[in-house]
Amino acid sequence: MALVSATVLAQPLAQRLAQTLAPATPEPAASSPVRDAALARNWVAVPPLAGRLTASDLGLVINTADPYSVAVGGYYQQRRGIPERNVLRIELPVRSTLSAAEFETFASRVRAHMSAQVQGLALAWTQPFAAECNGITAALGFGFQPELCKQTCAASRPSAYFNNPTQRPFSDLGFRPAMLLAMRDIAAAKALIDRGIASDHSLARPTAAPANAVFVSTNDRARNVRSVLFPPEGPVGASGAQIQLRDVGDTRALQNVFLYQTGLARVEPIDRQQWLPGALADHLTSTGGQLLGDGGQMSVLEWLESGATASYGTVSEPCNHLQKFPHPQVLLGNYLQGATALEAYWRSVAWPAQGVLVGEPLAAPFAR
Repeated sequence: MALVSATVLAQPLAQRLAQTLAPATPEPAASSPVRDAALARNWVAVPPLAGRLTASDLGLVINTADPYSVAVGGYYQQRRGIPERNVLRIELPVRSTLSAAEFETFASRVRAHMSAQVQGLALAWTQPFAAECNGITAALGFGFQPELCKQTCAASRPSAYFNNPTQRPFSDLGFRPAMLLAMRDIAAAKALIDRGIASDHSLARPTAAPANAVFVSTNDRARNVRSVLFPPEGPVGASGAQIQLRDVGDTRALQNVFLYQTGLARVEPIDRQQWLPGALADHLTSTGGQLLGDGGQMSVLEWLESGATASYGTVSEPCNHLQKFPHPQVLLGNYLQGATALEAYWRSVAWPAQGVLVGEPLAAPFAR
């Protein structure tokens, strides 16, 4: 599938959302946009955070019909210390997509089991990753939107969690952000979990070598739209983080990367040596969220297989609305403040319905 260009973004959903999504200066056409001296970039406003989700706030769902889910869910519960009361064991079909009826039965079981203490969810499987045209993490966390399947390029319901600093999304907003503990096999999933745990607090103090956030512009016009939202290049305060803006043809080796974003149907080869534990990585394209790669484009699982710890992709044709993909500065601003991967990614997507989040939810390298 080819990502269809949306020539005009929908009207602003709210003043806060519009201000955050608006780039400071439109990007001029150029063969090397990140090196264009005329391009002025400014920071958008990201609210200060007061805390983050922890294991006691996280619900864990295990599919008893899936040996992968049973093994990975058990390992995650033990390694992260998820309370038994927060664990739901349920039987689901092991296939890519749930029907609307199957999803509603599943979602009602989750709602009935999880207490008010549970603010977010980890789903211990790779399949199912969609509920009809919705990403399963979005549908479970934010609500199933069947009307979107009639026209997947249409605007979807805005998220109140976008760029919202609340530490209690279920208590304050009435929904639970969710993430899949998805990989192609059990050993890889356990390694993913271990990377997330190893990342905790690892970048809370400046290190000898800067931790790098890398934003890559490409010549793929439809998929490169997000480059107008990339942050200014250079150091970020006292965080020890360094922002690098690159062109896709830049062949210099990367090191100590904790965040990587670009826009391409495929990214290859992916350098396996670049990642720090807890790294986030995603590429703006149509079907990166079809995790088993049956859409002809690169699955976001390839980021995790290369050594990243969390990613985001869409499961149905979204068009290239900026609101349907992670906002680079909101994602970065949240992660640098110590948010978990789950919180940082969810807060960065204004229209999350078609998205699926994958990775280790509690990874928090900048948490103090």
